[in-house]
Amino acid sequence: MVSGKGMATIRFVNENREIFVAEGANLRLKALENQIDLYKMMAKLINCGGNGQCGTCVVEIVEGSENLSPRTEAENRKLKRKPDSYRLACQTKVLGDVSVKTKP
Repeated sequence: MVSGKGMATIRFVNENREIFVAEGANLRLKALENQIDLYKMMAKLINCGGNGQCGTCVVEIVEGSENLSPRTEAENRKLKRKPDSYRLACQTKVLGDVSVKTKP
């Protein structure tokens, strides 16, 4: 690695797609850039734009949760009744290979 930044693979299970990203990439931004739909129904139109306020970009981490940034305070608030495998895509940095289920 010349630049010091490695690459990571995000595998979207439901869509049967893999995308390659730089380590540290934001999960929500990379999904949207690659036409991976994170939102259900109205949330496509009405969401907080990645600020961790609305909780509509929830994903389930199937494999590789250890390769993600730790949960943020916003995630702890929004996901307190959800399994530990659930994350807000907007708050999640990808640090290594991971498998993700959208719209769990």
